[in-house]
Amino acid sequence: MNDTRSPIPSLRELGTDLLVVTPLRRLLTLAYPFLWCVAYFVFAVFDYWLLAVGCLVVLSFVTYGSTSHDLVHRNLGLSRRTNDWLLCIIELLTIRSGHAYQAAHLHHHARFPAVDDIESTAARRSFLGAIVEGFAFQTRIWLWALRNAEHKRPWIICEVAAGFAIMAVAVIALPFSPIPLIYVALMKMGTWIIPLATSYLPHDPQGADELSHTRAFRGMVASIVAVQHLYHLEHHLFPAVPHANWPLLAKRLDPHLAKAGVKPVVFWF
Repeated sequence: MNDTRSPIPSLRELGTDLLVVTPLRRLLTLAYPFLWCVAYFVFAVFDYWLLAVGCLVVLSFVTYGSTSHDLVHRNLGLSRRTNDWLLCIIELLTIRSGHAYQAAHLHHHARFPAVDDIESTAARRSFLGAIVEGFAFQTRIWLWALRNAEHKRPWIICEVAAGFAIMAVAVIALPFSPIPLIYVALMKMGTWIIPLATSYLPHDPQGADELSHTRAFRGMVASIVAVQHLYHLEHHLFPAVPHANWPLLAKRLDPHLAKAGVKPVVFWF
């Protein structure tokens, strides 16, 4: 008789400790976006612009890829109300709608690689097409979420309005200081890379099953470039695991992925 069991064990078999976030880790995860935002203004005031711009690069990374991502999946052990407010506020630091992101991303997990998965549009395009997609990505997410996420619509409308208000304040403040407007401009410009990094590179819509729809990455080079955020296949398999535990999840999954014939992408070493 054929063994039809999945080669991937359940989360219970891998260890439910993977769901645990320590209080210190939770505090740091939630604090990082605010610290990097404040650091930008401090460095900008003292004309350390290279450091200021670097802070915004990190801010964009720790929000969309780490803190906001955990809040989207409600992985930090917070109450729903607290989680909603933090998702709203932290994503507004980058002039984005947290609840539009949440609606699109959870739909992505439920539907990929279906054509109605708005988040994976870039994965179905060329490399250049994925880059071009980045310039309209946030607007497309907003519009899609307003149409399709009725239960989140009040949050999304308020977040979009707040985003425009932040941009307006930055323009009004220009005669006094260019720092807020530069902040807004850099944050908006920085969103171009999101579809390339989170959709085009880690996904393969032509894959035969869930183990080939999303790529596994390994190696020191990939780890450094992705700052330990290279575990996209692992995240798709177990989205309830917070980002801080992805390396441990990957370590436990590795023998099972190898047995299933998954060949990780490795850049040189």
